[in-house]
Amino acid sequence: MNEHDDQQLGVVTDGSFSAGLTVRLNGGAGEDLQVGSFVVLEGNGRRYFSLINDLQLRATDPGIISDPPVHSPFIRAALSGIHTYTAAMVRPSLVIDNADSIIGDAKPRAVRTIPTHFAEMRRAREEDFDLVFGAEGDDLFAVGSPIAMDGVNVTIDLKKLVERPSGIFGQTGTGKSVLTRLILFGIIRSDIASALVFDMHDEYADEKHDKPGIPGLRDLFDSTRVKVFSLDDRSRAGYTIKIGMNQIEPADIELLRDELNLNDTFSSTTFLLHRQYGEKWLSKLLTMDADETAEFVAASGAHQGAVEALKRKLAYLEERPFILPISSTDPVREIVLHLQQGRHVIVQFGRYHDLRDYMLVTNLLSRRIHQEYTERAQAREIQPGIGSERPVTIVLEEAHKFLSPSAARQSIFGTIAREMRKFGVSLMVVDQRPSQIDSEVMSQLATRISGLLTDENDISAVLSGTGDRSALRSMLASLEPSQQCLVVGHAIPMPMVVRTRAYSRALTATANGKRPDQSLGLSVLLGGRRDD
Repeated sequence: MNEHDDQQLGVVTDGSFSAGLTVRLNGGAGEDLQVGSFVVLEGNGRRYFSLINDLQLRATDPGIISDPPVHSPFIRAALSGIHTYTAAMVRPSLVIDNADSIIGDAKPRAVRTIPTHFAEMRRAREEDFDLVFGAEGDDLFAVGSPIAMDGVNVTIDLKKLVERPSGIFGQTGTGKSVLTRLILFGIIRSDIASALVFDMHDEYADEKHDKPGIPGLRDLFDSTRVKVFSLDDRSRAGYTIKIGMNQIEPADIELLRDELNLNDTFSSTTFLLHRQYGEKWLSKLLTMDADETAEFVAASGAHQGAVEALKRKLAYLEERPFILPISSTDPVREIVLHLQQGRHVIVQFGRYHDLRDYMLVTNLLSRRIHQEYTERAQAREIQPGIGSERPVTIVLEEAHKFLSPSAARQSIFGTIAREMRKFGVSLMVVDQRPSQIDSEVMSQLATRISGLLTDENDISAVLSGTGDRSALRSMLASLEPSQQCLVVGHAIPMPMVVRTRAYSRALTATANGKRPDQSLGLSVLLGGRRDD
């Protein structure tokens, strides 16, 4: 325990339940505190676990401010702490009765009252963190440490994290993908759910040559637990994905409207093609000659120019080696089997990292997985004896491309975010532009982990639906460009600014479910690397 943990920092002077409390700090305490610091207010028989939302400089006499004694250190020292002081704006989040602590029944609960005047404020101790957040183990995973308190854990409840949709945000360069790997490490180690990761840039499975020291998940866990599928048959993946044109539906093309610059008539054209040719609609479109096009237009009432334009814009699919005219194999069945057997699947794209390929394949596979889980749920209703599904978390990068206000209606991910919790499937979105994600989808994200954001619209989107948004905005704005994140929502008892746990091969010491060795430390954030 730090020798200053018991130091009284100041006393409550005024405030309200809705607006927060004002604490007049003792002289010199202001520069030792930061926005987002975890503190405790000692009330009459109760402890209030609180966050510092803001720090302000105040003076008892306006004349001091209008004519500051800038040339007299003696006068400044004489005024300090008496007529000039620092005030902390504090927001209590949880409370516990001291009597409960004595009898060993201490369970923090939501605050419904406030402490009295002159309640003392102190720094939170290690035992306060253990009481509020819990010790790492089982479903609790330490994501890092509080600011300026290395060696103290802040944990998130992984079971709560995976049972509802979540989001990881941050502008480019703040380490989103490394932070996501850290969270996935916790999920895999705890074995509470299976993860399906759509890995656009092949970052999650293996350590990359240009980023040494940042291991992939297959480096930390053996290949029996992490399975890698790839569109690229040149990759090191254990499985290669081949998709037949007969497996592509008009809804999968609908998502590519903006990427392919499709006009408003293409949707009705694909519908007419699918109605006429069934699952062969795409292969038939791409092989139509002029006579066949004219015949189809006459029979269906489609516009010939629209059919020809659609054929031109979808012709690129014929150049993709992973797309076959007809495929009898079903990669989805194999992926679902691995997930149900407790393994974790990473889908890589290799040299096919064009956004069109990523969006098409990710949407197609997820739509089929949604269908598979829905059918299995219906089967359980008919035969109640069938065992429950193993929870699955789908990790989606570049989420705004799938979940923009226009795309969310066509993308299966909008349905997964809104409806799939009852089937044991949750969505974890990873994105640098949360403001471009549909507001209804954002409202479904129960836990949000965010690195630095500077765009006001992005900040507002991340904090939408949370309590005390103005205070959280200050905390989010105070983050460093890397090494820090704000965690808020369902999986954590109260919002916290966290210095992220080191992500390295040293984590393998805990990969078999053992409690982490404190000697690993929590000081190096993402190895100090800039990684998106």
